[in-house]
Amino acid sequence: MANFAPVRKEQHQNLKLAKTRDLSHVAGQHIIPVTAAEYAQASASFPVVLVKNPDSARYRSVAMLGLEAGENLYFQDEKWTALSLPQSIAMVPFSLGLDPDKENTLTACIDLDSPFVGEDKELPLFDDSGKETDVLDNVQQALGRLYDNERMTESFIKELEDNDLLQELELNVALSTGEKKKLVGIFTINEEKVKDLSDEKVIDFHKRGLFVPIYSMLGSLSQVNRLVQLRNQVSETKVTGVQISPVAKEEPQEA
Repeated sequence: MANFAPVRKEQHQNLKLAKTRDLSHVAGQHIIPVTAAEYAQASASFPVVLVKNPDSARYRSVAMLGLEAGENLYFQDEKWTALSLPQSIAMVPFSLGLDPDKENTLTACIDLDSPFVGEDKELPLFDDSGKETDVLDNVQQALGRLYDNERMTESFIKELEDNDLLQELELNVALSTGEKKKLVGIFTINEEKVKDLSDEKVIDFHKRGLFVPIYSMLGSLSQVNRLVQLRNQVSETKVTGVQISPVAKEEPQEA
């Protein structure tokens, strides 16, 4: 369990960060957060989709790392094999949290229980005079960029919702054992509805750069084949087929 605390000179002047950090904390994660600003790069490695919990109306933007819960196919033999590393992973052991001393203000927090944190590590967060080092300054700037990108992603998703451009998908996976699995609760963009946008809306989207994440997300679905390839390299139970299909919307019942 993470133990995050706001970074404070008074409590953490002697705290240091490990020079070498691994990604073992994501070994069992089959999805990870990814921002719209990362879609173009992420689409070269992962399927990028939106997911929604049944008990929430809020969508989350994620990259798929596996075909089932607990399966990360991009972290093998203690190595990250994808072409890019999403910001959400790269920030460990830091995160943004509310500043207890300033109302409605976010601040850099550090996981005090992380194996990458301790007074015996190599990279100090503060120098001998108590001034923030370049290490901490770079972390704060990166957290600020991540926050801005997350807010931008929320606006992007709202734009998709407002223009009715989302559609739900289901992934049907056939295994060599004869077993069939279905992944649901996955959403992407309806390309046909994008094509039907009015000329005015197309110009608006173009000027605001929305077509880059839209078509990056759509193109990323081909990386499901990459997941199958990676799965078959490491698992005795092979994937023999995978089908992606839109979930048909239920027609409203007539009274």
